Amino acid sequence: MNIYELRLINFRNYYNLTIEFFPYINIIYGDNAQGKTNLLEAINLVSTGKSFRTSREKEMINFNKDKAYVGAKVLGENFEKLIEIKLDKNYSKKQRINGKDVKNQKELYDNFKSVVFSPDDINLIKDGPNVRRNYIDNLISNLKPTYQYNLNRYNKILFQRNNLLKQNLIKIDRNLIDIFNLQLSKLASTIIIERMLILERLEEFSKVIHSEFTANQEKIKFQYFSTVKFDKKDPIEIQEKTLKMLREYEKMDLEAKTTQIGPHRDDIFIIINEKDARVFGSQGQKRSAVLTIKLSEVELIKNETNHYPILLLDDVYSELDENRKNYLNRLFKNVQTFITTTDVNSIGDLSSLETTKIKIEDGTYIKS
Repeated sequence: MNIYELRLINFRNYYNLTIEFFPYINIIYGDNAQGKTNLLEAINLVSTGKSFRTSREKEMINFNKDKAYVGAKVLGENFEKLIEIKLDKNYSKKQRINGKDVKNQKELYDNFKSVVFSPDDINLIKDGPNVRRNYIDNLISNLKPTYQYNLNRYNKILFQRNNLLKQNLIKIDRNLIDIFNLQLSKLASTIIIERMLILERLEEFSKVIHSEFTANQEKIKFQYFSTVKFDKKDPIEIQEKTLKMLREYEKMDLEAKTTQIGPHRDDIFIIINEKDARVFGSQGQKRSAVLTIKLSEVELIKNETNHYPILLLDDVYSELDENRKNYLNRLFKNVQTFITTTDVNSIGDLSSLETTKIKIEDGTYIKS
C-alpha cells in the first residue's frame, strides 16, 4: 500500500500543490519553515483523520483562507482509491473515499495506514500517563474497532459516576453508584486485558529492534501499571478485583469527588536496562526508545493486517549516530517511507535503496 499523489489546497503554507511520490523512499529536504513537516501532516491526516501536531483542525487551514483541501490517491495490491479531507473554519470536517462520505477515522485507517515519528514523540516517555494511555488506546482502536466502542462506553459511565460523586453527600444514591461500579468493572477488565496483550505483542518486536538499534547495548521492555491489583491476566479476576476496589474506595472517591481506580488512571512503564526510562533515561535513550516503539508499530501492523503502513519520519536523523542511521536505513526495504531533513547528507548511506529527493521551498517543490 502506498500513496502516489497528493493534492493540497490552502493547507498550511501550500496554496495549490499537486505532487507525485515514489513507492519507496522519499527524501523531503529544504531549509526550516518551508513546509516539509506540513507534507507529512497532510499524509497522516488522510490516514487517521487528524493531525499529529495539533488538536485544533482549523490551524491546518491557511491563515488567509477559510477552507482547505487534502486529497490523496492511494494504491493497494488490488485497488486504487481517492481519499479526501475538506476543512472549513465555519463547519465540521468532511471526509470522503471515492466520493462517498465517511464518518470516522477507522474507515480512513482501514484504507490507508501510516505511522509517524516526530521530535515531539519523545513526550511519550517524558510526559504523564495520559500520553502513554492515549498512544496505546489509539493503536488498539485502529486494529480492533470493538476496543474503541468499549473505551467510549467506559468513559461515558465514568463521567456519569464522577458527576454523581460531585453531588451533595446526603443526596447521593448509593445504589446508583454501585450500578456504575458493576458496569465499570466489566469494561475495565476488557480494556486492561487488551492493553496488556498489545503491549506484549509490541514488546516482541521492540526487543529485537532495540537490541540491534543500540548494537546490543540496551534491552527494552514494557510494564503495565494498573491501579487495580490482580495476580493473573484473567478477565474474571480483574473484573472482580476492580469491583471490590471501587467499593472499597467509595468513601475516598466521595471525598475526592472523582473515581481513583480504573484503567483511566493506569500507566505504562518503558524500561531500558532494568531502569525506568522516564526517570533514568538520557535524552538520547528516550529518543531511541520511542523510535523503537514506532518501528515496532510498523511491524505489528504488518503482522496484524498483512500490509505495511507508510512510515513518516520527521527530522529523525539529526541526533542519530552512524550505526543507528545505517540500521534504520536497512529497515526501509519494503516500506514506503518519507524522510524530512534540512541536510540530505545527514541521512547516511542509502545507495543500495531506491530513493527520490524532493526539495521544498516556501510551499513549492523541485523533484530530483
